[in-house]
Amino acid sequence: MTTPESIEPQYTLLTAVSRLDELRMREAMGGATDTPDRAELLELLALSEVVARKASYGRQLTVRAAREAGASWSQIGAAMGTSKQAAWEAHTRWIDAQREAYGKPGQMGFDEADVAEARAVAGEPEDR
Repeated sequence: MTTPESIEPQYTLLTAVSRLDELRMREAMGGATDTPDRAELLELLALSEVVARKASYGRQLTVRAAREAGASWSQIGAAMGTSKQAAWEAHTRWIDAQREAYGKPGQMGFDEADVAEARAVAGEPEDR
């Protein structure tokens, strides 16, 4: 069965987007001979989730880098098209998810030292 978990290791964000775009174009263009079959349509659905997950992870790494570079939560929220509170909350949820992933097969995650460092960088929404 095609699931995001089964295909995610095969792709980087760039290759997942490329394959997603290829399948999406074939779906949109239609045609009697080149329309995606059921397996490819299921792959397309799973790839959509893989892209979202990988983009989200990369976005949060960039949020952390912006904080390390001195950006305020107001600036980060504006760059993300949201409030400083929402940006901070999304980032702290990501830190929590990384803590939960630590030690699980196929996942890196954050150990307690990494979590403490990430929380120190994140600070509070009114910081900086």
